[in-house]
Amino acid sequence: MAQINWFPGHMQKARREVAERIKQVDIVFEVVDARVPESSRNPMLLSMLNQKPRIAILNKADLADPNRTKQWLAAYEQADQPALAIDAQHANRLQQLAQMATTQLADKIARKKARGIKTPHIRAMCIGIPNVGKSTILNRLVHKNIAVTGNRPGVTKNQQWLKAGDNLDLLDTPGILWPKFEDQEVGMRLALSGAIADTVFNADDVALWGLTYFMQEYPARLRKAYGLNDADMTLAPHDLMAYLTSKLGFGEEYDRMATRLINDVRKGELGRYTLEVPTAEAEHADTE
Repeated sequence: MAQINWFPGHMQKARREVAERIKQVDIVFEVVDARVPESSRNPMLLSMLNQKPRIAILNKADLADPNRTKQWLAAYEQADQPALAIDAQHANRLQQLAQMATTQLADKIARKKARGIKTPHIRAMCIGIPNVGKSTILNRLVHKNIAVTGNRPGVTKNQQWLKAGDNLDLLDTPGILWPKFEDQEVGMRLALSGAIADTVFNADDVALWGLTYFMQEYPARLRKAYGLNDADMTLAPHDLMAYLTSKLGFGEEYDRMATRLINDVRKGELGRYTLEVPTAEAEHADTE
C-alpha cells in the first residue's frame, strides 16, 4: 500500500499562525467529517489548543450512517466532550453553538460580568482539516457569504475574523493536515471521503481499500449498486474489483474502475456510510 503524504507550504504557514492566534480565543469549534470523525481530527492542531474548551461539530451528517453518528455522539458524551452533528446545507442546529459555547465558558463569563462587563464577548476559533465544510458552516453562522467555500480540499488559505451575532466572533482558519499519516488506514479513509486532493494518492489502493471495507461493513450496498449476487460477494476484494472492471464495461482498465468506485462512494451512490466506529467492538452497520 503506497503511503499518503500531504503537507503544502501554505499549511505549514497556517499551522504557525494557529499556534500564535490560539491565545486570542476563548473556545475552539473543531469541525470534523461525520463519516470519519476520528480520522478527520488533526492531532498536530489538537496539541496546540492548550486545554482550550472545545466543541466538536460533526459536519456532513446527512452523508454519514445515522446509526454510527449516534454511536459517535454517545462516545463524545461519555467522554464529557460537547458535540453537535449537523448538515451545513440545512444547518438549523448551528444556532445551538452559541448557547453551547456560553455554557462551556460559564465561569469565565461570570468573572467578566463581575468586573462590570455586561455582555462579555466570546471569541472562537474554527479549525479542521481540508474539505470538512468549515467555511460553509461559518457562512451560515454569520448569515453572509464571506468565507470562501468549494468542494475541493484547502480552499480557504487565510485566517479571518467573522462576526456572528452581538457577542460571538469567529476566527476562520485554513484546512490543515499533518505532515505524515502514521496510520495509513487514516490516509485511506481521508482519501476515500475526499479530504485529500486526488493528485496525492494512488486511486487503485484507495478503491481497493474502500471495496474491502464496504464488503465487510455494507455488503448490501455493493449488491444493489453493482448488481452483485451472493457468489460475487465471496470473491477476494482484488478479484471482485477485476470482475467489476469487466462487468461495468471498463475492459481491463482497472484504474477507470478505481476512479468510478471512489466517485460512487463520494457521491452517495452506495448510500450513507461511516468509515470508522468509536470502539473496535462496535457491530457492523449494514442497515439497509
